[in-house]
Amino acid sequence: MYSFSQIFTIQVLESSTAQINYKLQRLVTIAAVLLFGIKMLAWWYTHSVSILTDALESTVNVVAGFISLYSLYIASKPRDLDHPYGHGKAEFVSAAVEGSMIAIAGGVIIYQSIRNLMVPATLEKLDNGILLISSTAVINYIMGFICIKTGKKNNSLALIASGKHLQTDTYSTVGIVIGLIIIYFTGWTKLDSIIALGLAFFIIYTGYTIIRSSVEGIMDKADMELLQKLVVYLNRNRRKNWIDLHNVRIIKFGSVLHLDAHLTVPWYLNVHEAHMEVDELSTLIRSEFGESLEMFIHTDGCLDFSCHICSKDDCAVRRHTRKEQVAWTVENIISNKKHGSQLEKV
Repeated sequence: MYSFSQIFTIQVLESSTAQINYKLQRLVTIAAVLLFGIKMLAWWYTHSVSILTDALESTVNVVAGFISLYSLYIASKPRDLDHPYGHGKAEFVSAAVEGSMIAIAGGVIIYQSIRNLMVPATLEKLDNGILLISSTAVINYIMGFICIKTGKKNNSLALIASGKHLQTDTYSTVGIVIGLIIIYFTGWTKLDSIIALGLAFFIIYTGYTIIRSSVEGIMDKADMELLQKLVVYLNRNRRKNWIDLHNVRIIKFGSVLHLDAHLTVPWYLNVHEAHMEVDELSTLIRSEFGESLEMFIHTDGCLDFSCHICSKDDCAVRRHTRKEQVAWTVENIISNKKHGSQLEKV
């Protein structure tokens, strides 16, 4: 239940958040192209298979970057008649594609590493390669940190996926640099392939986790961590007219959180007064979880058994004494059942 000004405010905030996500992803994509060039230059200098596999993994960064960029462009479009909840789900599809590409890149690296173990390549100019590859690790980590931080703030799975991808690339690059330094001083060239092989399995696992997260988002899996945070906050700021809260649902649409809930209030409140309670609850939740949160809260009038859990001491029509205060938990607020009925026979 929103006024026109509230709906307009939410849409403006959605658009602003989406634009921030899009601009950051555009920067990530440009950086991915430049870093790919640096890694290919390092491979040209050294002929190292671990550097080559790192560069191949960076081709995934480039392609995935453009995919994420497109998905964030779609997600930034305002809601319309065909997409009443907006276009944010495009981010989940993008993350699934990116995770798949990461896993495929890991498979390619495994193949190339085994092949190079059988026929080792001659390594050259390792010092130049180490310096170039080290610079890409620093840039990737910084970009990944910014993406993950912004993605969590704006609830953007596409940015989080990009950030994890970049930081995974950083970890693999650090491992490669350590290996190249050891090879530089020992001359043991087979270590080059062994390192690449080990990092390939780590890359595949990262791809799997991103795919799993995106599928969970597409399937609207409940975010238990977010629900727990909501429960703790509401218990701490509970109002006396909020007798019961149940049937709570939270769904993510890109950077927007959509919350449905049933709020039980005293039965004798008129429509205007009940709406004021809804507004108070909405304002409270939005102050903690951000303005890019839309809520549809249905009000129920209390019934006889609600007296058992109602803490409204000044109620003039109370029919039963209060037996206990039911603390809201994740389990009882997501249930489609009013609290207090189980105490009616106690």
